[in-house]
Amino acid sequence: MGSLSAIYSKLPDSMDDLPPPPSQQAVAEADYHARHWVSPQTGPLKPGSEAHKRAVAAMFRDTFNPYRPSVIEWPKLDPQTLHRIVSLPIWDIAVQTEGKARLRMAAYANLVQDPDMKDAISRNAWEENRHKEVLSKMVAAYDIPMAPEPPYVEPKDVEWAYLVTGFSECVDSFFAFGMFELAKRSGFFPPELTDTFEPIMQEECRHILLFANWLAWQRAVMPWWRRPYFEAKVWAVWAFLAYERMSLARTVDDKGQEHTQDNNFTVTGTKDVANIDISLPDFMDLCLKEDDRRFAGYDTRLLRPTTAPFLARVIRNTGRAWEFASGIIKANRK
Repeated sequence: MGSLSAIYSKLPDSMDDLPPPPSQQAVAEADYHARHWVSPQTGPLKPGSEAHKRAVAAMFRDTFNPYRPSVIEWPKLDPQTLHRIVSLPIWDIAVQTEGKARLRMAAYANLVQDPDMKDAISRNAWEENRHKEVLSKMVAAYDIPMAPEPPYVEPKDVEWAYLVTGFSECVDSFFAFGMFELAKRSGFFPPELTDTFEPIMQEECRHILLFANWLAWQRAVMPWWRRPYFEAKVWAVWAFLAYERMSLARTVDDKGQEHTQDNNFTVTGTKDVANIDISLPDFMDLCLKEDDRRFAGYDTRLLRPTTAPFLARVIRNTGRAWEFASGIIKANRK
């Protein structure tokens, strides 16, 4: 596939190679610009148009944050909080997911001919690599036991792998937004730790914003005769993800201890990250509000992911209807 420098555009191979921030003001300004962007282009940004494509690439380039989450000062944790962190059933999956994502996106970027989209997806691959480095450093800082990482092999079907990663991030990020806010509100983890991961959550918002607009662009520019096969592949990806989320992943660390990892932790793990009881409909509401908040600063003419919010509304409304019906049934029994 070539060297990292060729795959990841003109960004350095490692986040440690990025220049240190000149001041706290520079850090604050970079963080603001990572969350707010509007294209100077007037008029609609129709998927498939040159204006839309260039706006998508410019958004991802202009909102890049060179300082955070690269600048990490891991807070010292009390024994109870450290135990909560170590006990979360996600670390093997989290590190390996980022490792797969960086490779899959880099592999797909190699296939893209359009220079604007190629640059954006290459930068996305670099940022996935940065996320993996952050997680790896956190695991080392808090001595979290991990299974040995498997070799990261370039996928045979590069488009399939990219679609799996993109749609998976759209779902996981949506629910992670709500879970992260719940953790912040509950104070279950120290503010220093949640502040450390805040810019990573916003980067995930940018990633799925890029994916949603790439998908619309790809559909608009591909030849008509490729559309049926592509759409069949999209449906197959969703079926694969649904099957994957119904299972648990098991890994074994270097001491022979088995770790059970929850593929669906972003939906099922609220009690592991917060000491607040929250109903499923209320959690869906929180995810929807956080999703809106994180996307609010970006040009409204750019498309947003829609499937996870749609499912959340269905779950919320169904849950509320069930609560209402159950209340009536209980009242009539008295």
